[in-house]
Amino acid sequence: MKRRHFILSSSVAAVVGCDRPSAMPDLQKFSMSDALDELQKGKLSSAQLMQHYLQRLEALDRTGPELRSVIELHPEALKMAARADVKKTNGSLHGLPILVKDNIETADELLTTAGSLALVEAARPQHDAEIIKRLRAAGALIFGKTNLSEWANIRSRDSSSGWSARGGLTRNPHRLSHSASGSSSGSAVAVAAGFCAAAIGTETNGSIISPASACGIVGLKPTLGKVSRSGIIPISHWQDTAGPMTRTVRDAALLMNVLSGYDARDPQSAEVSLSEYVDHTAFMGTEALRGVRLGVVRDLSGDHFGVQALFDQALSQLRAAGAVIVDPITLRNHRKASGLAWRCLLTEFRSDINAYLIMRGGALNSLADVIAFNEENREAEMPFFGQDLFEEAESRCTDEILAEAVELRALARRLAGPEGIDQALREHRLNALICPTNDPIQRITLDRGDDHVRVASSPAAVAGYPHLTVPMGQVDGLPIGLSFFGAAWSEPQLLAYGDAFERQMPSWTKRLPLMKP
Repeated sequence: MKRRHFILSSSVAAVVGCDRPSAMPDLQKFSMSDALDELQKGKLSSAQLMQHYLQRLEALDRTGPELRSVIELHPEALKMAARADVKKTNGSLHGLPILVKDNIETADELLTTAGSLALVEAARPQHDAEIIKRLRAAGALIFGKTNLSEWANIRSRDSSSGWSARGGLTRNPHRLSHSASGSSSGSAVAVAAGFCAAAIGTETNGSIISPASACGIVGLKPTLGKVSRSGIIPISHWQDTAGPMTRTVRDAALLMNVLSGYDARDPQSAEVSLSEYVDHTAFMGTEALRGVRLGVVRDLSGDHFGVQALFDQALSQLRAAGAVIVDPITLRNHRKASGLAWRCLLTEFRSDINAYLIMRGGALNSLADVIAFNEENREAEMPFFGQDLFEEAESRCTDEILAEAVELRALARRLAGPEGIDQALREHRLNALICPTNDPIQRITLDRGDDHVRVASSPAAVAGYPHLTVPMGQVDGLPIGLSFFGAAWSEPQLLAYGDAFERQMPSWTKRLPLMKP
């Protein structure tokens, strides 16, 4: 098979050009909100900002540390920025360079492949995903696609997070020998390393929350149905969602103002069709935690000594900000709900991916076709791990299995949502639940796949409820996040709590990583 190569140093240099603008501000310190403010005041041009990101990508993503967070750059990135400087709009993100995960469809020069060589030569998407339309309408510049765990980490139990056949291995910028986690690895690293103003990831279970916490950035998994999934390569229609990955909580809220809304092509968005516009910054302020009751979910918190010490400090900061800490809280049956959801997910994946491939068109029309392609291109596609999950999913096609999945999915959602998160909130009169998001991420071990560590993602993922992770600090130089999760549609409140906590954190937590070996 003829392989295509992306973002080689020569091609990046061609996009970037040779001239560097004079009198540039220190853009490495900028959050998305900072960049927007400078753009709107005319103190910074979109072309300057784009050139900064492209030059930083050239220095650190393919050369230097070889973070490999970006799988492809738009060949006209600088021209897009120059046009934005000339043609001003009132869009809330006008002129802002954004990266998106390579499983989100764009109907332009950028491919959409989920990191798989099988989709490189597939039919190109004819339409932008709904969230891409919303970003473009707000003035954002989609200048590249981020690497990911191939097929969003659903190909094999022995996979290594952050690796794809098309993009190679994404590394954690805080420690290059360690995983960036997945599956939105590239989006997390691109934000953490300062390659973009913000990025978009997707999650089925942990794929925004885990890499965000492992790379020391903010990640939000929204309520199922709040953000359209049309035009996104699926795993499960009961758990998939896109969401923002940013340097600050406010940045995530501003992106949610653009991303969220009804889409007739996504049946799960029906519940929000009657709701009015929501400003996700509405509750933010220094007093946002005053009197707020937060329940500590100890059975999701693990027992890592360093993480627990960091969490104790966070609890003190939350109390100092006026929060009432209720400790401990138990989520009943969350392990059972997670196990049931996993059984359903493999069945749902086969049905959902087959429908997607048929709709997209081209030579590959089914999961069976993808499995055959991988076998035919084993050396390129499977040098480190196989496709056992693909093969298991393909076998889950009998009427009995399909009927069982429908019943078990309903049970899993009930246990995780109404009888899990909702019941805990109601019993203890809580506004939200909290716990440490993750334990320190593991070293990269391509020869045997991930050494899995604790990540507190499943209850919110299975229930379809929102989950926010905010940097809490570091253990042995590796980032740890603090999770806020709660009832469906509670994103504005969770973002306000996260923003108030973030204001308590020392400034060093917001610096770019040092990129140690």
